[in-house]
Amino acid sequence: MKTLSPEMQVFLEYLQERKLKVTPHRQLILDTFLAHEGHRSVEDIYRTVRQQDPRVGYTTVYRTMKILTDCGLAREIDLADGITRYEHLYNHQHHDHLICMQCGDSIDRYRSPARRGVRAARVQGP
Repeated sequence: MKTLSPEMQVFLEYLQERKLKVTPHRQLILDTFLAHEGHRSVEDIYRTVRQQDPRVGYTTVYRTMKILTDCGLAREIDLADGITRYEHLYNHQHHDHLICMQCGDSIDRYRSPARRGVRAARVQGP
């Protein structure tokens, strides 16, 4: 018997609680999303999923990413280029995104919670 990942358990529970269908396409989209770290657009995920199953539609990917966001597995991010991207949220450390104003590349910046508190105190003042 195959053990489910914690992410798959969260996903399946979310679908069952809302009486949504557990489909092979939704499971494939989740697996594809989880297999790649970083910031991925629906288009990126769609292209990758279609290589494995050409029957998966763009709308299915779009709606599944909305479900992944709603159940806490993914987070929408805006890198100021008009394209919504998604990153892993479940069991991942908080981080900021630094965006190059010339080329648009982004990097993740991790800071300790204590440093975030110091910065927030400095910005907000006493």
